[in-house]
Amino acid sequence: MRLKDKVALITGAASGIGKEIAEAYAAEGAKVCIADLKLDAGQAAADSIVKAGGTAMAVEMDVTDEAAVNAGVAAMVDAYGGVDILISNAGIQHISSLIDLEFDAWKKLLAIHLDGAFLTSKACLRVMKESGNGGSVIMMGSAHSKVASPLKAPYVTAKHGLLGLARVIAVEGAAYGVRSNVICPGFVRTPLVEKQIPEQARDLGITEEEVVKNVMLKDTVDGEFSTVNDIAETAVFLAAFPTNALTGQSIVVSHGWFME
Repeated sequence: MRLKDKVALITGAASGIGKEIAEAYAAEGAKVCIADLKLDAGQAAADSIVKAGGTAMAVEMDVTDEAAVNAGVAAMVDAYGGVDILISNAGIQHISSLIDLEFDAWKKLLAIHLDGAFLTSKACLRVMKESGNGGSVIMMGSAHSKVASPLKAPYVTAKHGLLGLARVIAVEGAAYGVRSNVICPGFVRTPLVEKQIPEQARDLGITEEEVVKNVMLKDTVDGEFSTVNDIAETAVFLAAFPTNALTGQSIVVSHGWFME
């Protein structure tokens, strides 16, 4: 029970990586708040955790809307008394060449990834500072926080930006015991990645099988996708780490696709 009685806010947690982290945190004793754009989906994920013996609630949250973020954080604090861990996980993908990329698509993706991380961090950091108990902020970056790939200009830009935000939080939050780190997954076969496969096949003029083998997994050491469980275990480790010795860092979980 590495996270016993800790309170965790996880955005984009109705499915995929966020849902797996929520389940792993609950299994480790945390009280989990699932924040998602779709309340019904978030509530279903929370109900599943409760049925398994964990503690969870759901809030509807558009992470690009400051009022919605503040309201969701306030609801969690009212229910659980505070917040100890933030997982900024909400995100989308958009596949397009840079010259064909619509400005609205660029702005939407950056808003969800970067504005969302900023607004949720700001709201949670205020609570962490007031409590005097410190905390852990974890950004969901990507191997694309380190490298570039074609057709992903806004995504690569946003994921690089999360590194900078996390490092500022590490510096500013140290005074009141808050650590901040970034998890950088390689390709994880989530619904978000499944959607990319036919899109990249279309834009690159290759088959879906070639996208998986020759684009997504080409540079891994074993031709394997990372799993949602791999990412969740890393998130537990970072949240449970006891000191500021591990802060302002990024951990790549990619089967060797990117090595630092």
